Amino acid sequence: MASTNTDSRAWLSSPAAVKKGVPEGLWKLCEGCNQTIFWKEAAKRQNVCPECDHHWYVSAPDRIAQILDEGTFEEWFDDLEPADPLGFADKRSYADRVKAEQRRTGMRDAAIVGSGMIRARRVAFAVTDSAFIMGSMGSVVGEKLARTVERAMELNLPLIIVSGSGGGARMHEGILSLMQMAKVSAALARYDEAGGLFISVLTNPTMGGVAASFASLGDLVFAEPRALIGFAGPRVIKAAIRIELPPGFQTSEFFLEHGFVDRIVHRRDLKTEIARAIDYCGK
Repeated sequence: MASTNTDSRAWLSSPAAVKKGVPEGLWKLCEGCNQTIFWKEAAKRQNVCPECDHHWYVSAPDRIAQILDEGTFEEWFDDLEPADPLGFADKRSYADRVKAEQRRTGMRDAAIVGSGMIRARRVAFAVTDSAFIMGSMGSVVGEKLARTVERAMELNLPLIIVSGSGGGARMHEGILSLMQMAKVSAALARYDEAGGLFISVLTNPTMGGVAASFASLGDLVFAEPRALIGFAGPRVIKAAIRIELPPGFQTSEFFLEHGFVDRIVHRRDLKTEIARAIDYCGK
């Protein structure tokens, strides 16, 4: 009997008997409903919560995969990289910050541009990504967008820009960043005069100089549900003017009600809605 008890205690203390924890990455706390969501189920829904339809962050490469037909994307101007004209430094130098962001995200800067097909319709396509210095608009982002607008005009293509930028103009580049707002807007004005169709898609967040320039200039402006859209953030505005802001202020739904957004489109329907708009506009 003693031998049996010893064997039992040995089995209980063996590595095979230790209870395994839940592997990391299987569950995610939803910001919208505070429910714990099985991540694979949300991934099947293009990173949308199955309980409350909260739209989580999506990277620029994933946006391309979700919206463009498989295997049709051709990247443009991928050799452009940010410089450090001001020698800017805060806690660390801008040059070091850029290199760290490039390693972390696998992107050269906060925008990816090119052409591809949406339901077999050729388009010029650009997307900004808040993961890279909050998607702020530096010289490279502005240059890529302006060149994409110009090439869309040359090739007579509809233009789609998906904005996911929460940082506005990039302070590390000073006035060189701020001028990108005017440069891209001017390119869009020329594109409009040439009869081009520009569909702007606003995602969470679309803020600062991006919201104040090209993101608001679409012939059609679509937005994902409950996306944060605006110039200054709600807390900054409330602190500055010291009044209580309306419920849902600076959300897609608020802007739809006030005429800033043409349609709120669920992520699962975005590809189809863009294709339908292109056909409707005869492009």
